[in-house]
Amino acid sequence: MTQPSRFLQLDVFPARPGGGNPLGVVLDAHDWSDARMQRFATWTDLVETTFVLPPSVPAASYRLRIFTPQREIPFAGHPTIGSAHAVLDCGIAMPRAGMLVQECAAGLLPIRVDDGSPRELYVRAPPARVVREGSAELASILRGIALGALQPAFVEGGRRWWVAEFASEAALRGWHPDHAAIAALAHATDSLGLCIFARCQLRDYDLAVRAFPAGVGIVEDPASGAANGLIAALIAQREPAGELARGYRVSQGREIGRDAALLVRIEQGEVWVGGATDTVVSGELRWVDG
Repeated sequence: MTQPSRFLQLDVFPARPGGGNPLGVVLDAHDWSDARMQRFATWTDLVETTFVLPPSVPAASYRLRIFTPQREIPFAGHPTIGSAHAVLDCGIAMPRAGMLVQECAAGLLPIRVDDGSPRELYVRAPPARVVREGSAELASILRGIALGALQPAFVEGGRRWWVAEFASEAALRGWHPDHAAIAALAHATDSLGLCIFARCQLRDYDLAVRAFPAGVGIVEDPASGAANGLIAALIAQREPAGELARGYRVSQGREIGRDAALLVRIEQGEVWVGGATDTVVSGELRWVDG
């Protein structure tokens, strides 16, 4: 019989219990085949399921593979933060000088560990660049929407997203997008889809964000670290002296019944995205490959 693996199900970036993005984490996955990982990730039907492996290079604390129900992906923010939380809680790795280093298909990613109550983890987002600016490709999708200060852009940094700023939080929260059109754009441009943001005032957060990763078959993501990393990179590049240039707080997911809180730090041009994680389920996984 196959030896059981440890399995955690996590709530990543919750502002309240159950408000974050669910994540499944399989530990002790060193003997799992690619096909077995994909079959299990399809079965969980979570936005992402990760598999923790021994590192292949001395600089890394551990190695991570990330699967959606459809395919493996090189990087995503909430799986990275949640998996680092699992690694720490299960004693698989310990931080060195307050840092973990995750090895994944996107490279070696440093993760800052801020011990507190609750503990906060921050991943340094991969360097980002604007592939092109302008809203021609988004014109029909955003028809009738008043846009904000920053011009829409197609941004790449570990993942590829279309990014657009709405002029008001109310418009962002009340928007009913054409999901088929976003999916068509995602597939035509080899991107995840569209993420939108709006600046907020007199709130306990600074930005409201929504993300529509139709390129991987997800209608709307309740908490997206990768999308927020690219939004932050765009803000840092376009408004280096602005009020958000050193970091800010994000609200995401309320439109789909969640309530996530993400934290962004911008330091010397580097973007760090993070927050807290709660462990909801911890136990043995008995997955028999048939």
